[in-house]
This record gives sequence, C-alpha cells and structure tokens, in this order.
Amino acid sequence: MGELTDKVKGNVNEAVGKAKQQSNDPETRAKGEAQEAKGKGQQLKGEVKGKLGDDI
Repeated sequence: MGELTDKVKGNVNEAVGKAKQQSNDPETRAKGEAQEAKGKGQQLKGEVKGKLGDDI
C-alpha cells in the first residue's frame, strides 16, 4: 500500500470514527474512538512511507 492510500484510508477512518462518537450508544462511541485512533495510525504510517519510501 502506498503513502497516499494509507493517508486516504486514515482520513476516512478518522471521519467515520468521529461520526460514530456522536452516537448515544456507549458501545458505538467506543468503536468510534478506536476507529479514529486506527485512522491516525494509518496517517502516520503514510507519512513515514513518504519519508522513507514505499518499500518499507
């Protein structure tokens, strides 16, 4: 997966996670927090790939 792909997936996961956090259901909110964190990790992975190259 390339740098851009990781960043896009990260942005999508962050946005969906934030939306889920607006739910009244505690379980859905918790899933949203986890999904947002996953998105941030994917974005970081994309940034690292951008700096080191896609071959990592």
